Amino acid sequence: MQCVCKRKGEIMPRASAADAARTAETVLTRALELFGARGYAEVSLGDIAQHAGVTRGAVYHHFRDKEGLFRAVVQRLQERVAETVVAAAEAAEADPRAQLRAGCHAFLDAVTDDVALRVLLVDAASVIGPHEWRRLDQENSERHLREAIAAIGGDEELIDAMTALLSGAMNEGAMWVALADDRVAASARAHRALDALLSTAA
Repeated sequence: MQCVCKRKGEIMPRASAADAARTAETVLTRALELFGARGYAEVSLGDIAQHAGVTRGAVYHHFRDKEGLFRAVVQRLQERVAETVVAAAEAAEADPRAQLRAGCHAFLDAVTDDVALRVLLVDAASVIGPHEWRRLDQENSERHLREAIAAIGGDEELIDAMTALLSGAMNEGAMWVALADDRVAASARAHRALDALLSTAA
């Protein structure tokens, strides 16, 4: 498509879909950085627009409002964590138990990252609502966790409950590590505790 600009006869192309996609990606990346560093409440759309080098209008155009942009950030981080979990599981030996263990340890490390912790475990449920937060989690890391638990066998009726319990334990473990005075030592203990939990799995 083309548009006629104010100077008579001058034809200028509209922004291409590729340009629009690049702008949206830049806004999303910069929003992730700011939400991760400051938290949702301390970041405005103006801050994000300035950090991304775009207008506020561009942010509204691509993400509608601050909550919509935050939801996109949560989705992006959930996808990244899930990719990390899958990569770790696939790199482990073929035994399903080894894959479950590798994926769980990778998840614990991924969500104790400062950005993921603040966005996914501190702000997400209160900003986008617990049901939406659960849905995004279930579509990403929790889906892979459920598949891994199912692969090791055991009572099929307990798979959903085991998935929920183990997922919750890892999320709480990440918060415990984040609040510790010595995060390195706490992380090591959390990983040892995770191994103990996994050793009792069916």
